Amino acid sequence: MSAKIALPPKIVGIICNWCCYGGADLCGVSRFQYPPHIRLIRVMCSARADIKHIFHAFSNGADGMLVGGCHLDDCHYITHGNYEAMSMVQLAKKLLAHAGVDPRRLRIEWVSAGEGIRFANLMNEFSREIEGLGPLGQAEGEKPDELEAGLAAVTRLIPYIKLVKKEKLSLHLRENPAAYDDLYTMDEIEELLGSVPSFYIDPDRCQACMICSRRCPVNAIDGRKNRIHVIDQKRCIHCGTCLDVCPPKFGAICTIVDEPVPPPPLEEKRMIARKAAS
Repeated sequence: MSAKIALPPKIVGIICNWCCYGGADLCGVSRFQYPPHIRLIRVMCSARADIKHIFHAFSNGADGMLVGGCHLDDCHYITHGNYEAMSMVQLAKKLLAHAGVDPRRLRIEWVSAGEGIRFANLMNEFSREIEGLGPLGQAEGEKPDELEAGLAAVTRLIPYIKLVKKEKLSLHLRENPAAYDDLYTMDEIEELLGSVPSFYIDPDRCQACMICSRRCPVNAIDGRKNRIHVIDQKRCIHCGTCLDVCPPKFGAICTIVDEPVPPPPLEEKRMIARKAAS
């Protein structure tokens, strides 16, 4: 009878080119050992890591995710992007918890180019922690379809979340980095995701001026001249641009919270009949 072989965890790392990747390179040159199942993606700055990358990784079967950058205040860019990376990771941890994923599966660390042994130690430690948690969903006690649905629901709202939290995401708390640990709360996340506005174009007020359709950043508005506009709710990122640009004299955009969006008008009723100029 053959023994059952446990599969190694799937771990993805997004690490900055200048320091953390340099540490990984030194680790290899020095022949320090760390698990081969950790897949590293090199970016120019840890600030290039995004919430959507994290959710994409977990949605595609990753068991753990690591963001690595330069030590604080050692960023190679004047933007000090690693502070923004830290804020992003703290927000992502809360969003993962909301989606049903243990936030311990996401980690951020700082490694310099001369810390090859530190890089190896961190990779080994993180790998052991993820092995202890087991495959994604095991520690969480979530069914695969429920976990997939939770991740998909938050993923669809990431553009809206980043827009609402843009000020916190750009904070540089250089005097007190420990404050990032409490920058976001679960109550804050629950309130944010529980009050996402939807936008609807009132067919009785729309004048098909095409201003909103031209300004929509994701082309979620279907409309042409003399044709009542309709918002594709599946593509909408809830940014409110349509509400901001709709001329006040029309006031065709409605904000809807905690209620279903009315169905769009039938295709044959979307044409606007204009009176001919006398």
